[in-house]
Amino acid sequence: MARRREVESSAERERLAALAGEASASAALALPPGPEPSATVATDLTAAAFFDVDNTMMMGASIFHFARGLAARKYFKNSDLAGFAWQQIKFRVGGREDPQSVAASREQALSFVAGRSVAEIITLGEEIYDELMADKIWTGTQALAQMHLDAGQRVWLVTATPVELAQIIARRLGLTGALGTVSESVDGVYTGRLVGDLLHGRAKAHAVRALAAKEGLNLRRCTAYSDSANDVPMLSVVGTAVAVNPDSGLRETARRKGWDVRDFRTGRKAARIGVPSVLGAGAVAGAVVAGLHHRRRS
Repeated sequence: MARRREVESSAERERLAALAGEASASAALALPPGPEPSATVATDLTAAAFFDVDNTMMMGASIFHFARGLAARKYFKNSDLAGFAWQQIKFRVGGREDPQSVAASREQALSFVAGRSVAEIITLGEEIYDELMADKIWTGTQALAQMHLDAGQRVWLVTATPVELAQIIARRLGLTGALGTVSESVDGVYTGRLVGDLLHGRAKAHAVRALAAKEGLNLRRCTAYSDSANDVPMLSVVGTAVAVNPDSGLRETARRKGWDVRDFRTGRKAARIGVPSVLGAGAVAGAVVAGLHHRRRS
């Protein structure tokens, strides 16, 4: 019986991951694409590059920076954020990513936006990007993205961060677009529920495959970049995988599989961004929302 429940639970997580991936691909294509390639560059219609955001394209976790901006605007207290973030640090470092905790993060994630308009969150995202994120882009990773653009390829971000914030980051960097976590909205107002799941782990692989199918991409000609072992499913669905600023798990996987490794960190930078990086996008999303939810009830 226990084995049966475990299989059913695994199947349900996979279903939610697939739903999240499909929703993310649809949301990514619903908005106008980024800037067109230069007329002097031949467009490559079947190849693209996919970049994780947190600690790959950006120092630290984008949702953590977003939460700091919200705290500065009195959406909740910094002490709330710090307390809940610390609980998530212990959870992540302890390696106890059990299904119940993941489910709790999924249920909490983005619930704080319930009743708020999509337009409001996008406006906040624009402001907070300028204040707290613009100077945290890894120039080395940005140069890799530009290399693909110069080759006439499309470049997409793939992140557990809310799709609205992910699309802001992509637009500011001159990229094609972004795949991110999709929060349900009705008539331009968030319901507080996710469509499927956080775009994390296997959900990212589903999103990349769904986008490739819609865009006519040949995944064997595509490239993916990430810092985290959680993204091995995404890295494994493309022809070329690159580990950027890798954690220990991904570094070992890259060594075994012969994947290229790029590390743009220095010791000082690694220490400075360690807390947001250890949290990871999925865990931070849960911490942020838990803090906001707690603050709203107090």
